Amino acid sequence: IMLFLAFTSVGAAHFFGDSLSDFLTGSFESVRDPKSFLSFLGSGFFWMVVLATLAGIGLSFTKAKNYEGTGSSKIVGVFIYIMVATIGMKMDLSQVLENPGLIAIGFIWIAIHGALLILVAKLIKAPYFFLAVGSQANVGGAASAPVVAAEFHPSLTSVGVLLAVLGYVVGTGGALLCAYLMAIASKV
Repeated sequence: IMLFLAFTSVGAAHFFGDSLSDFLTGSFESVRDPKSFLSFLGSGFFWMVVLATLAGIGLSFTKAKNYEGTGSSKIVGVFIYIMVATIGMKMDLSQVLENPGLIAIGFIWIAIHGALLILVAKLIKAPYFFLAVGSQANVGGAASAPVVAAEFHPSLTSVGVLLAVLGYVVGTGGALLCAYLMAIASKV
């Protein structure tokens, strides 16, 4: 049943993502223009990820959430690795050394991430568990946040999963913002 829900959701997201992408590209000049900030709205892959994420969130409010105890987390872990590999296949590693300044900016961003996490943890007096798992949920996602949570205590694994899912939901918008900031930084 979980595989049916997953494949149906992703298949529908793929179909509607391509349709939505074609519609937006055909209807709006700003989406067609590759130099426009809104050009990402013409990507079928972007819409597939957004629609699949929304389908997953929507299913969490139905009786499908009861399948969590049947081992669906192990299946999800496999699909997360497949998703990361799919995203990685779209990356051209030969371009990494052409602009080493962007690598430096990435390190600065990670340093800011760490500093903000430590600052917020001190301000709200959060335990280091939330600092470590929150960081891993933001950077590593659902594949690694539950592992870090389990290191603190096995019963905290579900908290790691929840933080990772929240990280994915917030991260979709955050990733778009980061992509826009990186585009600005690459012109400097």
